[in-house]
Amino acid sequence: MPADEYGRSLTGLGINLLVRDVAASVDFAQTVLGAEAVYADADFAVLRHGEAEWMLHADHTYEDNPLHGFVAELEGRGAGAELRLHQCDPDRAEAAARTAGHTVLAGAADKPHGLREAYIVDPDGYCWVPDVPLKG
Repeated sequence: MPADEYGRSLTGLGINLLVRDVAASVDFAQTVLGAEAVYADADFAVLRHGEAEWMLHADHTYEDNPLHGFVAELEGRGAGAELRLHQCDPDRAEAAARTAGHTVLAGAADKPHGLREAYIVDPDGYCWVPDVPLKG
């Protein structure tokens, strides 16, 4: 789909993450989160998991964007934000993250707010929280 057509098709809340290496971020999303790469090249990717869809843009594609200076040289991007991926098995995601050498901030655990969740850091320092509802 041409970029302008894709842009016009977007609705609701959109998430776009600036990343150093699109391929590494796509690999994390597929390996750890079980996401599908709808489209991916060296500059841009669209990822999907269930009904959730998000985009990745390589840093260099944002060189003329005001956000570029804000994230340049940051170790952990998105500090204070949790990127929650509902209906994503946290136990499987944690195991895949550990196998692939990613940082697991907190392993899969049942929480009093009715979810089982894990906290996992991607290659750019974004914190992903895969979760599933607890039974009962």
